[in-house]
Amino acid sequence: MSGPRLTSKLVLERLESVPDGAGGMHESWVALGVLWGEVKPRSGREGVGEAGQVSVTGFRVLVRGVPQGQSARPLPEQRFRDGARVFRINSVTEADPGGRFLTCLCDEEVAT
Repeated sequence: MSGPRLTSKLVLERLESVPDGAGGMHESWVALGVLWGEVKPRSGREGVGEAGQVSVTGFRVLVRGVPQGQSARPLPEQRFRDGARVFRINSVTEADPGGRFLTCLCDEEVAT
């Protein structure tokens, strides 16, 4: 029996507020590190995003397990980036009883 195929190079990112140089703040995505994962589509739907009509596709992303509390462990509200593709993380749970892998349920929005 073969294990998961962690062939997608995913950059884990977190949203941070950074000074804008004029006394204010702006939000920016900051890379936390690289995780290798298996990305599989689940389901899709149409919706409305910031730029108008979007296609939202759900994905299941499987990555190696990381203990809770470590910065390399994905969290909801973070995202994975694979080149130009962005997967917003909705939930994270252990994929197996030993915690060797994590299942991240994610959404990708694409303008239609």
